Amino acid sequence: MKKFVTFWLVIAIVTAAALPVFGGTSTDGEASNSVVVGISQDIDSLDPQNADYAGTREVLFNLFEGLVKATSDGNIEPAVAESYEVAEDASSISFRIREGITFHDGTPVTAEDIKYSLERNAQIQGADSAFGDFSELEIVDEQTVRVILSEPNSEFIYELTCAILPQANEENVNSDPIGTGPFKFASFKPGESLVIEKYDGYWKEGFPYLDSVTFKVVTDVDSAINQLNAGTLDIYQYLTADQAATLNENFNILEGSVNYVQGMFLNNAVKPFDDVRVRQAVYYAVDRDLINEFLFSGKSHIIGTNMIPAAEFYYNEATETTYSHDVQKAKELLEEAGYPNGFEFTITVPNNYAPHEGTAQIIAESLAEVGITAKLNLVEFNTWYSEAYVDRNYEATVVAVDGKIAPNSWFSKNVSDASNNFTNYANPEYDEVYAKALAEIDLNQKAEYYKQLQQILADDAASIYVQDPANLVAVNAQLEGYVFYPISAQDMSVVKFID
Repeated sequence: MKKFVTFWLVIAIVTAAALPVFGGTSTDGEASNSVVVGISQDIDSLDPQNADYAGTREVLFNLFEGLVKATSDGNIEPAVAESYEVAEDASSISFRIREGITFHDGTPVTAEDIKYSLERNAQIQGADSAFGDFSELEIVDEQTVRVILSEPNSEFIYELTCAILPQANEENVNSDPIGTGPFKFASFKPGESLVIEKYDGYWKEGFPYLDSVTFKVVTDVDSAINQLNAGTLDIYQYLTADQAATLNENFNILEGSVNYVQGMFLNNAVKPFDDVRVRQAVYYAVDRDLINEFLFSGKSHIIGTNMIPAAEFYYNEATETTYSHDVQKAKELLEEAGYPNGFEFTITVPNNYAPHEGTAQIIAESLAEVGITAKLNLVEFNTWYSEAYVDRNYEATVVAVDGKIAPNSWFSKNVSDASNNFTNYANPEYDEVYAKALAEIDLNQKAEYYKQLQQILADDAASIYVQDPANLVAVNAQLEGYVFYPISAQDMSVVKFID
């Protein structure tokens, strides 16, 4: 284990600047009501309906809203709509448009804008997406619309967090985006920063507190820590315990969950990972507790399937113990599968989240104990996205995947013919149970189906699910109100300077 111990000791050594000047103070000494938030990857699109990266969705959460929006406790609340009613058979949902709500350019939100937005999103997402059940948007009157579904779907209400956009801005959505959120677009420099400003016409009275927020791209964690200690960043998330310990007293370290599934995802279509016995052997060889302890001081939640514990109603806790660290069991399975002396493979790791590399290194050390040689290939995130995620050109990858408020979003990516099934997992039983879960209206029965899906993934060792990582967030001690969400969201509307 000496190799990765040395690695993490080295990256934890940073130099703190002596005189921090935080975002709450301008260069001329005057009080400021602005903050700078460091983000670990660039923004891939300003169009919320075309944004692919979870990190982008975290930021755009502040600019755009749907008919409903996610809350920090994992529920939804009315947003562009002031109320809604789901039909008893879950075949339609009626909405009352919020009185007086406007876009950032001051124009009223109309039923025609909502119709345009939902139809646009349906076209972008495609028929095989969760939005595939959308049939039409019926305009009942100027203040009332009804979403008609092609078949009953009790989860579709969650899909209606998709952004409502002004039809008049269609040509400029990716250069001068306009939404209904608490902040409006100010400027964007690719690879550098996105600046947003308070929208004075926001429908929720009293919000946001801040006048402006700058999301600054800082892909190197050592640089981020130096900037935090120098006072040029106010907020930065996804720190390890060692990294957080290097920050000065001007920061509070908030502890939450990333609410991602981090693991070593396997390409089930390539040898030797097309053999379930090999995948199970790898699972037994990996010491998940060691990863958690070393990187997060034991603060992460060990998982055993493609679901986060925060979705408590649907989460199958039993999957956490489907596998244990058992070197002998791993060796027996490898011999049974025809690999008594192990094998070699490459783990592709994106560079946008430092704990991925640490996790991959610990996994490689664990696998060496059973004769498996794992080589690490560290790549830029954009490269990983195009080659591994889109083209599925990889053997194994350590990464984290996210989902939406709708529980099906965590499982749809494992359906055999899903366009985002980047692990090439295929199991007819899984597909059948997923279809039942999606169609089920009774929530208790739906939860049972989803728990069954989680156990299938665990038993198949579809991938090596490791943890829902602890999210250690450095927050300027002059700030309060920062909250964690069970989805990709950094809600800056609730953050403010302490009086």
